[in-house]
Amino acid sequence: MEANAFDPPEGSLRRSVGRGAIVTAMAQSVRVATQIISVIVLSRLLSPQDFGVVAMCAPVLAFIALFQDFGLTQATIQKTGIRHDEVNSLFWINVAVSAVLACVLAGAAPLVAAFYGEPRVSGLVAALGLQIMAYGLGAQHLALLTRRMQFTRLAIIDVASAVTGLAVSIAWTFIDRSYWALFAGTLTGAVLPTLCYWVSSRWRPGMPRKVEGIGQLLNFGAGITGFNFANFFARNLDNVLIGKYWGEAQLGLYDRAYKLLLFPLSQITNPLSKVMVPALSRLKDEPDRYRSAYLRVMPLILLVALPGVSFATAMSDVLIPFVLGEQWRQSAPIFLALGFAGLLQPLNNPAGWLFVSQGRSGDFMRWGIVTAVTSVLAFLIGLPYGALGVAIAYAVSEYMRTPFLWLYIGKTGPLKAHHVLRAATPFVLGAHLALAAVWFAKPFLPQQHIVAMAGAVVLSYVTTILVSLCFAAGREALREASKLVPMRAPAAVPSGAK
Repeated sequence: MEANAFDPPEGSLRRSVGRGAIVTAMAQSVRVATQIISVIVLSRLLSPQDFGVVAMCAPVLAFIALFQDFGLTQATIQKTGIRHDEVNSLFWINVAVSAVLACVLAGAAPLVAAFYGEPRVSGLVAALGLQIMAYGLGAQHLALLTRRMQFTRLAIIDVASAVTGLAVSIAWTFIDRSYWALFAGTLTGAVLPTLCYWVSSRWRPGMPRKVEGIGQLLNFGAGITGFNFANFFARNLDNVLIGKYWGEAQLGLYDRAYKLLLFPLSQITNPLSKVMVPALSRLKDEPDRYRSAYLRVMPLILLVALPGVSFATAMSDVLIPFVLGEQWRQSAPIFLALGFAGLLQPLNNPAGWLFVSQGRSGDFMRWGIVTAVTSVLAFLIGLPYGALGVAIAYAVSEYMRTPFLWLYIGKTGPLKAHHVLRAATPFVLGAHLALAAVWFAKPFLPQQHIVAMAGAVVLSYVTTILVSLCFAAGREALREASKLVPMRAPAAVPSGAK
């Protein structure tokens, strides 16, 4: 297969990015809704202890998963003129590493169970090796679909996998109302997309063989893996520490608060990387277009996400018992603390797009180390005060890191810290003021929970928009957002990002 067979058609960048942003946003809306429904429904079907057992396994799976990809999907997406034999070599590396890691999981399962003092963890950890194998078999096919900017196919696969995984989890509770229902759903969410990637991709692997020049791809991937390795501790050590020192009940409360807020936020920005990283990579030699492309998308993410975070944070004492049930009320203060971190994560999470698209995987790894060290210190400071203390300390660390992140990114490349400050301030400031407005308005909202929350949502978005209108950058972003609203004419279609 020719190298250019792996590339999107010439001249399709603007059209592909616009269409990709729309279909990815639509798919993610469904995925986030599915995740929220999953939290609500399964929280009513299963106990906090069931979620605690799964949460104990999650850091182990996340740690092992760091090494199965080795950044090779990003290498495939980024390399100019990649060849069939190079992709074939990367495929077999992914498969071999995944097989080894699945065996490591099986061998480590008794040790993990002994660490937590929870024998149920052993079988679940061993079974998670099946997910590792499924992801490894589909990694390069996913990378090629992303490289060719086939975003509509990827969106359909994402939605089908999310909905099917949830359906399997719910159905399994009628067979066995335990943590295995959660495993069944996640395994389905790993196997089904891999099958779809193989069906959708025109590429098929050949026999493994030695390929010249593969070292360059491995070096690029090593930087990505270095970041992921460091970031693992920032994202998962909180679960380990709470589970070890406070038990599965506290961990279950923390896990539900985290999954209901911060996980859906990551599901907004992470999939958009499928659109933005290939597009920004092709613009890296055109600084003005590169900067313009990023600064058009980033404020739109903030406009969509931040008012919702403000509403949920301010109304946590009403929202948590309403959607999860009264038995989860103790999660509300944890949710409130994590909500402040959530006000910055939609701004900070897309920073990875810039590091990767500019080829700065080494800088990316170094920033991951900074994030890991500061997050671990925060967890240790908060740990004596339980899950709530960990959540508060983590939120404080997010505020302390943010200015240094953007100064570090801006030291090289076309995007400087002052560009981000100008574009983000209207929405970040507006979201903080919206949180305060909803908080102080709570005593005056109707007693009915649904009506009160609907009013709080409206107040949050209106406050954020009004504040953003006070800034030139905010008005520019709102004009850009208005272009995504369909025209009145029946034949009109959304214009999309350009």
